[in-house]
Amino acid sequence: MEDLFKKFLYTGVGLVSVTAEKLQNSIDELVEKGKLSGEEGRKVVDELVEDSENVREDMEGRIRGFIEAAMAKFDFPTRAEVDKLEAKIEELEMLLAKKKGSK
Repeated sequence: MEDLFKKFLYTGVGLVSVTAEKLQNSIDELVEKGKLSGEEGRKVVDELVEDSENVREDMEGRIRGFIEAAMAKFDFPTRAEVDKLEAKIEELEMLLAKKKGSK
């Protein structure tokens, strides 16, 4: 489930990256043509980056909430619960090995 979350996140980041790159190229062209100053161009790009970060954080929160709700609904064990069970199994295996060794 975490892999799916990462794939969604990376896809979103990739789309934002491509969009930002295209916007940067368009702004560079406007600056070259004199229709936009260099400072105005940097301001537009900075605002886009900031807005993109805010959108990414919002989407990450929404996706995380969706995944957590789905996991709770299906009652999947948490990583901590699995780790605890693995430790208990290891402990029981050691006890069983000791019992077999003492016979």
